[in-house]
Amino acid sequence: MITQKFFAKTLEGKDVTMYTLHDGDSYVNVLNYGGILQSIVVPDKKGNLTDVLLGYNNVTSYERNGGYLGALIGRFGNRIGEGKLTIDGKTYELYCNDRGNHLHGGKVGFNRKFWNVEVKGDDLVLSLLSPDGEEFYPGNLSVQVTYSFKGGELRIAYRAETDKKTAVNLTNHAYFNLNGEKDGSILNNLLQIDSDMITPTSPTMIPEGGYRFVKGTPFDFNEMKEIGRDIDAEDVDLRQGNGYDHCFVLKNPRGEYVLYATAESRRTGIRMRCYTDAPAVQFYAGNGLHQEGKNNYYGKRAGFCLETQAIPNNVNVREYAARGSSILDVGEVYSYTAAYKFDTVKN
Repeated sequence: MITQKFFAKTLEGKDVTMYTLHDGDSYVNVLNYGGILQSIVVPDKKGNLTDVLLGYNNVTSYERNGGYLGALIGRFGNRIGEGKLTIDGKTYELYCNDRGNHLHGGKVGFNRKFWNVEVKGDDLVLSLLSPDGEEFYPGNLSVQVTYSFKGGELRIAYRAETDKKTAVNLTNHAYFNLNGEKDGSILNNLLQIDSDMITPTSPTMIPEGGYRFVKGTPFDFNEMKEIGRDIDAEDVDLRQGNGYDHCFVLKNPRGEYVLYATAESRRTGIRMRCYTDAPAVQFYAGNGLHQEGKNNYYGKRAGFCLETQAIPNNVNVREYAARGSSILDVGEVYSYTAAYKFDTVKN
């Protein structure tokens, strides 16, 4: 069942609606502003309902604060080096908003758009049209994102089509803390990621080519461990990211839907199993968080993100594009799915 109600007004006085996807006592709140996931409330091991998603109780904070909390990201999630996008010999200079690079769609990304919403049974279908030239991207891009929440599983299905060859790399920027969103730290959250390689980056966090094997490094999450165990280790990639903010290359080829990560809290017993058919995931440990949230101050590493996507900057690195290109041609359909399934375990 999906219900809706008025949430708040934007700084410009526009009404924002909150849609609630019910699954027994559990529920997920979604805003039509930014397609934002505002809350994910699930039972802990004692049956107490717990919000595991960082966010705000007002729209102004989503408008004014950084961090992209819970938002849909586009046209291009993550980074494009120097904002340079070359398609069929023509270079498009995208808006640069992060250390001389293009990040998360540019100056006004999908996180700041009002999405059209349609309720179809238990599916919440969000859509928008990104016009040709927006943020200097070519093509009119038609985007559809479908949220569903059944059996403890939040599923996000992405779809896009264009009328001119362009680039697209959609994701969601949810921040999780399985201790509960007001806990303040994810360092004791347990995490396992099914990945043997990350993409090393430049000092401005741009993957420029090549892979780094994680075995024997702080980036090895093939066996479950606390997020905080190695986060401050002396390592060039950790130092550049101020902690974990890196693309983990998944073992599945693009299009093969797999379980790619599992996270747990010993305190609440809440477990989150993560699925996708995307070729990579950006693991971000919330190193830059510094804002007042729903029920607490969110400081450094108060939440973590698992942003499924194609490898960042793949439009400029051929070996990355070979694992899943973000170039979308006329007549093609961009489509992939990500899911987060919640249950409890006894620790």
